[in-house]
Amino acid sequence: MGMDRETPTALPPARKRHLRTWLLLLALAVAGVAAAAALPRDKAVPIDGFRVVAAYPHDPNAFCQGLVVADGVMYEGTGQHGNSSVRQVDLATGRVERIVPLDRAYFGEGIAVLKGQLYQLTWQNRLAIVYDLASLTPISSFRYSGEGWGLTTDGEQLIMSDGSATLRFLDPATFDVKRRLTVRTRTGQLDKLNELEYVSGEIYANVWYTDRIARISPKTGEVLGWIDLSSLWPARQRPSKEHVLNGIAYDEQNQRLYVTGKNWPQLYHIEVVTKR
Repeated sequence: MGMDRETPTALPPARKRHLRTWLLLLALAVAGVAAAAALPRDKAVPIDGFRVVAAYPHDPNAFCQGLVVADGVMYEGTGQHGNSSVRQVDLATGRVERIVPLDRAYFGEGIAVLKGQLYQLTWQNRLAIVYDLASLTPISSFRYSGEGWGLTTDGEQLIMSDGSATLRFLDPATFDVKRRLTVRTRTGQLDKLNELEYVSGEIYANVWYTDRIARISPKTGEVLGWIDLSSLWPARQRPSKEHVLNGIAYDEQNQRLYVTGKNWPQLYHIEVVTKR
């Protein structure tokens, strides 16, 4: 003969509600821990300083839009309607040794040197001009969509900015867009990318109206760090807000980094000082 089972005692309604609430909170806590574990760790992006190695004269009438050192020779692209040009500059004296002015219809922008040719963008004309580097003679041109801001090269492709957060990688033979790269910080996309320079496997970019250079991964678009140049020529000492930092050149042979700005009276050889 079997034994009768006891009938379980029912929980009061109030206790049932408390139990359900407790179980729900526990489930949310477990889910939150799992979600947090899945997120990447929030690493601080380094902000580096600088040391001035040397300062050189720079044409204060040069509205610098691009700066390049190729085979030890410095070239500069300047902007503004009626004053745009591409020029060869003596670094030590700032003297303009050769200059090719642009038609006043064009507003010159970034420049890059690749395989014996110098490329220069224009702002809103959607036209790039190609020069023979040895003579600075224009030899061809090509069209692109949108605005032209900064230009550099990784040695194989041209890399172009247009004021947005997107960099375009161009085939130098056909000028076709081979790849687009969105530049991002931890808080979102980074736009107003201006003058560009390829430095030791990274893309350096001036951000318009700031005194910082972003160090960008050419593979992922991630901002790897910043170089703070705000004390190089403090904004309060400049004649106007248009006298912004804009000009980066890297002498790869001698591993020297040069910077200047629009209508700046000096050009600087700097070393990046890591802050850790």
